[in-house]
Amino acid sequence: MTLFSVIIPLYNKAPYVRKTIESVLGQTFDDYELIIIDNGSNDGSSEIVAEFTDPRIQIVRLEENIGVSNARNKGVELSTAPYITFLDADDWWEPTFLEEMAGLTERHPNASIYGTGYYIVKNGKKRVAPIGVEEGFTEGEINYCKVYAKTLCMPLTSITVAMSRTIFDEMGGFKPYLKLGEDFDLWIRIALKHKVVFLNKPLSSYNQDVDVTYRGTHHLRNPKEHMLWNLGYLEPEEKVNPDYKQLIDNLRTYGLLPYLHTKQYRSDARQELAKVNWERQPIKTQRLYRMPVIYLKARMNFLKLGSMVKQFLIKHV
Repeated sequence: MTLFSVIIPLYNKAPYVRKTIESVLGQTFDDYELIIIDNGSNDGSSEIVAEFTDPRIQIVRLEENIGVSNARNKGVELSTAPYITFLDADDWWEPTFLEEMAGLTERHPNASIYGTGYYIVKNGKKRVAPIGVEEGFTEGEINYCKVYAKTLCMPLTSITVAMSRTIFDEMGGFKPYLKLGEDFDLWIRIALKHKVVFLNKPLSSYNQDVDVTYRGTHHLRNPKEHMLWNLGYLEPEEKVNPDYKQLIDNLRTYGLLPYLHTKQYRSDARQELAKVNWERQPIKTQRLYRMPVIYLKARMNFLKLGSMVKQFLIKHV
C-alpha cells in the first residue's frame, strides 16, 4: 500500500508550480501518490500541471476557488495512504524529504504528526529557519508550544509535516472559514492531545520571494477569518497549560500589532490583546505596546518603506 499521500492546493501559481511538482517527482522515496487540487486557476497553472503525466499524479480541477482549507480537505478525502503530507504550490522539498519522513514514522510509530526543519528563501538566499529546539537536538518528541514560543518560528508548517490520516479525520481537518493560520489551528489541536516528533534537518524551502500578486498573506484579514480571533474554544487551556498560554500570548503580541494601525480593526485587536499576560512578555514588547497608535503607525510605514527600498536595490543594483 502507498505510504504517503501528497496534497498540493493550487490557485494561480504559474511561475512556481512546475518547480514544486518536480520537487515531489524527484523524491528518493517513491511510495506515494500526488493529489493536486486546482482551485479554479486562470493564470496558466492548469496548463503547466497538465504537462505532467506521471501515473502517481491525480489532478482535480475545480470550477471556482473554494479556499485553501477546503482544497486540502478535498485532497485528503481522495487520498488512500495512511500518512498525509502537504506542499504549497510555490514551495518545494529537498529530494530526501519523504525518505526522511518514512524513517521518522518507523522510528516513532506512536506519534501522530511529524515535522522537519526547513529553509527560508528570501532575496534569492536560503537560511535555516531558527526553530526553538535545544542546541544539539537531532530528532524526537518535542513540546510543540514551548518550542514554537521560543523563537516564533513554526516547528510545524503546511510544507514540512506528515501526519496520520486517522488523526486528521479525528480532528475534522482544516476549518474552512479560516483564511490565515488555518494550519496552526489544526496543528495546535493535534499537539495538545498527541505526540509531536521533530527532525532537526532542513528538508523544505519556504519561498518568501513570491510576488505579492501571488500571495494570500500580504493584507489584513477579517477577524472572522483569522485564527487568533478564533481560538476561544482553547481559552480553558490557557488557564491550565502555561506553555500554551505563553505561545498564544506571544502570537497575539506579534501578529496583532498591524491591526492597531487601522480604525476598522483596532477595537477587535485591543479586545484580543486584553487577554495577554503582559508580565510574561519581554520588556521590549511591553514598551512597544505602550506607545501611541500614531507612533506605531508611523513606525510600520517606515519599516515598509525600508523594505521597498531594499527590494529595489536587490533587483536593480
